[in-house]
Amino acid sequence: MDLNHSPYNRDLAYQMDDLLKMIRLNPFLNEIFRKAADLNIEHYYIGAGYITQSVWNQLLGFPLHHGIKDIDFVYFDPDISYDKECEVIHTISKQFTGNTFFNLDIKNQARVHLWYEKHFGYPIEPYASLEEAINTWPTTATAIGLRLTIDGRWRVYAPFGLNDLYGLIVRANKVQITKEIFERKVQRWKHNWPELKVIPWD
Repeated sequence: MDLNHSPYNRDLAYQMDDLLKMIRLNPFLNEIFRKAADLNIEHYYIGAGYITQSVWNQLLGFPLHHGIKDIDFVYFDPDISYDKECEVIHTISKQFTGNTFFNLDIKNQARVHLWYEKHFGYPIEPYASLEEAINTWPTTATAIGLRLTIDGRWRVYAPFGLNDLYGLIVRANKVQITKEIFERKVQRWKHNWPELKVIPWD
């Protein structure tokens, strides 16, 4: 498990056990990870809001799919051509046809810098790795990625630990996000999960 040392990492072993138990007991979530393992994509994660919001729903007693918009499926391929990404998207989407309530948001993190400025209004440097991309994700609670290997082992990357996730804390990761983007996310999340504790940007 690739979990960085962090001041957020208190009771990490208990939190990890609970997180993996939650996945195993969630038939939909469990199926997603098992199908993803069969894709033979070496370096990918399922993560961000999909994982975080599934945990929030469990902690707060909401239905499994409450408030979740899509499944974030990220991978890293040095071939940053548009055609190659389309090929991978097609392969992944085909695996999940008829098996998901959500849209799949599939992105090669090696090519995010090519479209980021057009989408968000400011440029970023290319990511050197999938983990470097996750390091920039907009909140500490959503900066998380998991994958199940073909031999049944879990790989987890959570650069800020899991305390904010399990504490229902929304804290900005200011490496890349702007205040405006953060506050729009907060507004939407608070509507769906009013119990969240938001740490103001300023």
